Amino acid sequence: MVARLQQVIVFAWFGSLLGWMAFWWHRSLLATCLGVAALLTVHAAVLAIEFGFARHVNRRDSTTPPPSLPQMLRAWLAESVIAPRVFCWYQPFRRNAIPDALHCDRRRGAVLIHGFLCNRGFWQPWLHELEHRKRVFVALTLEPVFGSIDHYVDEIDRAIGRVATATGQAPLLISHSMGGLAARAWLRDAIDPSRVHRIVTLGTPHAGTSIAHVGQSVNGRQMRPGGDWLANMTPRAGEAQRAPFTCWYSNCDNIVFPASSATLAGADNRLAGGLAHVQLAFDATVMQQTLALLDADDRDARVRDEQAISASDPLPVETRRQPAPSAATGRRRP
Repeated sequence: MVARLQQVIVFAWFGSLLGWMAFWWHRSLLATCLGVAALLTVHAAVLAIEFGFARHVNRRDSTTPPPSLPQMLRAWLAESVIAPRVFCWYQPFRRNAIPDALHCDRRRGAVLIHGFLCNRGFWQPWLHELEHRKRVFVALTLEPVFGSIDHYVDEIDRAIGRVATATGQAPLLISHSMGGLAARAWLRDAIDPSRVHRIVTLGTPHAGTSIAHVGQSVNGRQMRPGGDWLANMTPRAGEAQRAPFTCWYSNCDNIVFPASSATLAGADNRLAGGLAHVQLAFDATVMQQTLALLDADDRDARVRDEQAISASDPLPVETRRQPAPSAATGRRRP
């Protein structure tokens, strides 16, 4: 559904561009240029509004270093370039260009979970890298697009089982934005959390995001700060997280703000300063350090978690990590 919707938008935009040029070309060169410029930059104007809103909200976030104005401008420019590539090419036209890889391989595999209004095409650079490394992976397309995040749990469960069957190991879950909440929903219902090695979230609104107040879909409302759905996802005081987490977050995120809402207490929280929301998932350092977790020994991962907890974490540390055991079969709670 997302691919068809974005295809319609791309074709409508391209038709509008050609129509405007055909109508004005022989009438007014100035009107032609102004119209073309407007059609080429309208998304950048929308992004600028998001960045302005994020900057305003982040001023009240005392736990994350505020971005400088040059940082915000660079993030805005980068997002203005990356977003059309993702939403006008990767997702509508290249979503199935790289199929899932489920060959027999004893090395750990990955499950990739996209965010709101996305599909598996979002992960194109990651899939290229995983394919180059000959790793096992499954990249999901979550449906229904505007349904409850809870509806994605069964699909995630099946993907985990497919990767574990091919590798004999618990997979690494890599998730962007809302996909991280879907991964946590799976973890909440899982009888055997050791079926995943670690959950990595990139710009996930763990504590909600202010921009979700404008969303009217079921999953959009579930991401509102202080909502019942998010409250039910929060571990009770003293209850350990059921799997290790690495949470990437940014002080220039134009979708998830305040910035600290993309962190979790007790997680390996990693600040990727100066990166926008989609840009965060396409940063080479973020990708390489995340994929390095595929080969990280559980003991090393636990050491990093303990270091992250004992360091000056902006969030109160109420939970401790459990180790990630080897893969095991399991089923979801009803």
